[in-house]
Amino acid sequence: MKKALFVIAAICACLMVVSVNAQEWKSGIQWKEPPVVDPGPETAPANVPSDAIVLFDGKDMSAWDNGENWKIEDGVVYSGRGYVTTKQVFGSIQLHVEFATPSEVKGEGQGRGNSGVFYGPYEIQVLDSYINKTYYDGQCGALYKQNPPAVNACRKPGEWQTYDIIFMRPIFDGEKLVKPGYVTVFQNGVLVQNHLQIKGETSFVQPPKYSNFNAQQPVRLQDHGNPVRFRNIWVREISDDPVQPIEDESPVKPFDVFGPQD
Repeated sequence: MKKALFVIAAICACLMVVSVNAQEWKSGIQWKEPPVVDPGPETAPANVPSDAIVLFDGKDMSAWDNGENWKIEDGVVYSGRGYVTTKQVFGSIQLHVEFATPSEVKGEGQGRGNSGVFYGPYEIQVLDSYINKTYYDGQCGALYKQNPPAVNACRKPGEWQTYDIIFMRPIFDGEKLVKPGYVTVFQNGVLVQNHLQIKGETSFVQPPKYSNFNAQQPVRLQDHGNPVRFRNIWVREISDDPVQPIEDESPVKPFDVFGPQD
């Protein structure tokens, strides 16, 4: 009997430790509520650029680790048992994702149509934020726990929505941050994040900081226990630097057209 009580006490102690370790971090910043913008009706899947790497075409999840645990039905894939992570890693990227939260509304706040689109450890939140209040830096279109979307551009539950995301990777020299990451997000064609500086990894339990110094990162999709649907996912690797002219062959230089550059 004493042994059984000891085991129960040990289990309770472990659960308390897990609970403490998982305590939610809050920034303390008071944000204004993002105004609502009607993005217009849902559309058919977007065209795929010729140089894009297709991550999901409606047929299989072979590009993803753990993809076998996400159900494919009628050309869409449902979030399932655990995160899925691309087998390939990327530098800076243009990422296109189409998603739909459940048409049958269950739960509220963070418990309603919750998922996430990640570049490595940096998350753009997926949530049913159509007439659904939660903390603003955790609603759909937010860089999670860092910045709310400029506007709430969500469609109704069950309707298809699009993310077009530019992730400019952070640059490191060893473990020294040389240049922070930046993210630009269009939701349903509406700009919701405009070249926003990424303060670090997005976490539920701690403030943002950089601790993953890899030059390339995978794309990840989150399983948060809600059956969020996805379709038409593709990515393009992009340069970290602006396009440069061929100096020997360009009679007109950029500064001649645009004036002195800062």
